[in-house]
Formats: sequence, C-alpha cells, structure tokens
Amino acid sequence: MRAIPAPGIRFLRSFSRDSWYRGLILVLTFLCYTTFHLSRKPISIVKSELHYNCSSRGPNPHNESNSTTWCDWKPFDQDNYKELFGALDNAFLVAYAIGMYISGVFGERLPLRYYLSGGMLLSGLFTALFGLGYYWNIHELWYFVLVQVLNGLAQTTGWPSVVTCVGNWFGKGKRGFIMGIWNSHTSVGNILGSLIAGAWVSNAWGLSFIVPGIIIASMGVICFLFLIEYPEDVDCSPPLHHTAGLEEKGLEAGHSISDGSLNISSNSRENIVDMSEGSKESTENREAISFIDALRIPGVVEFSFCLLFAKLVSYTFLYWLPLYIVNVAHFTAKKAGDMSTLFDVGGIVGGILAGLISDYTGGRGTTCCTMLILAVPMLFAYNHVGQNGLATSIVMLIICGALVNGPYALITTAVSADLGTHECLQGNAKALATVTAIIDGTGSVGAALGPLLAGLISRTGWDNVFYMLMAADLLACLFLSRVVFKEIRGWCGSCGRKRGSDITLE
Repeated sequence: MRAIPAPGIRFLRSFSRDSWYRGLILVLTFLCYTTFHLSRKPISIVKSELHYNCSSRGPNPHNESNSTTWCDWKPFDQDNYKELFGALDNAFLVAYAIGMYISGVFGERLPLRYYLSGGMLLSGLFTALFGLGYYWNIHELWYFVLVQVLNGLAQTTGWPSVVTCVGNWFGKGKRGFIMGIWNSHTSVGNILGSLIAGAWVSNAWGLSFIVPGIIIASMGVICFLFLIEYPEDVDCSPPLHHTAGLEEKGLEAGHSISDGSLNISSNSRENIVDMSEGSKESTENREAISFIDALRIPGVVEFSFCLLFAKLVSYTFLYWLPLYIVNVAHFTAKKAGDMSTLFDVGGIVGGILAGLISDYTGGRGTTCCTMLILAVPMLFAYNHVGQNGLATSIVMLIICGALVNGPYALITTAVSADLGTHECLQGNAKALATVTAIIDGTGSVGAALGPLLAGLISRTGWDNVFYMLMAADLLACLFLSRVVFKEIRGWCGSCGRKRGSDITLE
C-alpha cells in the first residue's frame, strides 16, 4: 500500500503543468526587470557624493589651495553641478526614449530570449563602465555622458520584451491584479538599487555601479537559459485574450481562471490541440504590425500622452528625491537614499491597488485619472509639511509613491497588454512589443524632461519643482478625459440595461 504523500508534495502536485510554466515566466521576467531598475538607481544615490559639502568633512591635510570643493569629483565641483547632473540624467533618458520606438520594431522581429539577454549583458557592461571611472580617475564629462547614452539604448530592450512575454502567457482575466503585483519589480529594483549603491557611496562610489552591473549581466545569462517566449513552445495551452470566436471553434469556455488561460471541457480537448497548433502557425506567419497601425488602436495615443506626464513625475522623484532630502532634511547621502526607498514601497502598494480596482470596475482610465488627481494635494502637502518629523515624512512618502506610481504602473503593464491584444487586431500576437514600445517610449520623453526641468528649476527653489510636478499630473488627467468619459458612459449604459431587464422580469 502506498504511503500518503507529504502535505508539501500534495500542494506542489495541486498545480497543473501550465501553472508551473506560467509561474516560471512571471518570476523570471520579474527578476529580469528588477535588475534593470536596480542598475538605474545608483546615479541618484551617488549625486550627493559627487558634489558634497566638503566643510562638513573637516580640513584636508593635502589641500594646499584651501579649496572648498576638495572632496568633490570633477567636473561636478562647480556651481553648475545641478545642470551637469541634469545632463547626465537627460543623456540616459533621451537615448532611452528615442531607442524605445526602435526597440519595439526589433522586438517583434527577433527572438525575445536573445534580444532581452543581449540587452541585459550590454546594460551590465555600461553600468559598470560608469563606476570604473572612479578607479580610472576619469574627470571628463563626455565620458560619463557617453556611457549614459549607451546604457539608455541598451536598456530599451527590457520593457517591450518582458511585457510581450507576459502578455503571450497571460490572458485578460485578472490581468490588472496579476500585472499590478508583477510590476512591483520597478519599486523592488529601485529599493535594492538604493540599498546596494548606498552601501559603498561614501567609501568607493565606483562599486555602487559595478556591483549592479554584475547583477544585471548575471541575470541576463539566467534569462538566456530559461526564458520561453510562447506557451505553445512547451505544449502549454494559449491564453484567452477575448471570448469572441470560441463557439465557432467548437470550444466550451468555462469560467476563465485567474491566469487567463483557457478552461476547456473534456469534450473539447482535441479541438484545443488543433487550435493551439493553428495559433502558433498563425503567430509565426503573420507580419508584425506597423508603427502607424499601432497608433490607430483605440486608446494608444491617449494613454501614451498620459504616461508622458505621469512618468515625468515618477522619474523626477527617482532621480532627485535623495538630493531633495539631503538639501531639505539635511540627511547624509546614505540615510537619504534609504529614506527615498519608502517612495518605492508606496509604488508597490499603488501598482497593486490600481490593478485590483481597474479589474473590478473595468475602468483603467478612470482608475488612473482618480489617482493622479489625488496625487496633486499630496505632493503639495509633502513639500510643505513632509519634513516636519520622521513619522510624517515616512507616511507621506509612501502615500505619494502609491498615488504617483500607481497610474504609471497600470498604464505600462495591464493597459499596454490590453491594447497590444485588442480585439481589432484579430488575434495578431505580433503587436504587443510595438504597442508597449510606443506607450513607454512616449512616457520616456516625459521621463527625460522631468529630471532635466528639475535640475533647471531647482535653482529657483524646490517649491517650484513641486508646482511643476502637480501641473504635470493635471495634464496627464486631461489627456485621459475622453477615455474616462467613454468608460463612464459604458457603465451608465450597462446599468440602464440591467434596470430594464429587472423590470422585464417583474
């Protein structure tokens, strides 16, 4: 007589083969993009070390010129250091924004495993090269700008690839919630990047870049070994993006399971095998969608311009929050870096809430617009009373992070996947990377503008920087007004139909 399996084994066996593969893809892409953000964060932590208040370090025995900037790293020792930091941020972000539009085109035509792995290896190289400037004693601005440009181009391989891969494996059922949790990789990467960079920022800031570079390159190797682009490649069932057409294919669709895969009755197993094979052939034979055709998908333009302003706010915090805390709260570089991670903790909560609410209501645009409106008074409050105490600062940073990053997370994940698998595409899977690249590429224009404007405006006072951020949030809402109106009209129509059916039953 066989012994009863241990509880842990019974638990593992309760999951289907498809569920295990979907879990692998979700975890692998999560870790991949975590390392992308982990490698972007060090520059914001190291800024306060490249231009330091040298008088707080005491006299320098080797300072024969009595210079007040003896501890700064040239060329960031001048009064225009904020503009130079803005130029570094902009070099990366402009290259990222321009490269993103091109990246989507390549992403649809090249194997994602090779494309993503290669980009991660290159990104690791360029991140490490920035840190090697410390050990090679490089003080030329052009070197750091060039490395930032090359790193920005390399990092464009990441987002279209991971969103396309997840979109290939997961259908529309509970997509907002699943992707809201999955998108926490952005905040997790920022938190880890801050902690890793902060560990060496005061002693040897070069390691603040070299270690993240090694991490992302190592993850690129793991990605090459394990990433699977399509479920059909390992004989898993394809996801259910739309219910239309199931009856014509002779399928009985039960209630959609949480990962969006097809729930097929036993009488339809032969049909699903034929459909799976046909789906793979169709995907391989269809041409990738053009850039213009992608723009014609309803909602792509509106969400793209909304993300431009939402990402402007998010990336201004990403690159300037530690320096703001140093200047206003007078914390050390390490403590300011640690404190800035609370904004990313809020981002994790905001991304999950945005996905959950939008799944429940069916209103992606309305969810984004509501959070953006609520973010405006919170940003004003944080700037004016956020530094009055440690507890106040912690609470307000988490709330600001949730309201600022929630819409950004929802648009770049669930919304991009929804639009990339829109029913007007008639099942063409070769649109996800292009649509994702258009939306995130447009958002990256804002990501480039935000830190640049912050560097210029901060000279007139931090209050003006926050006014700029509040205006950007309001403009983001404005671009979504047509989508929100359409969603509200749809809700009113469905309520009217339900009321009518209730009267008929009576």
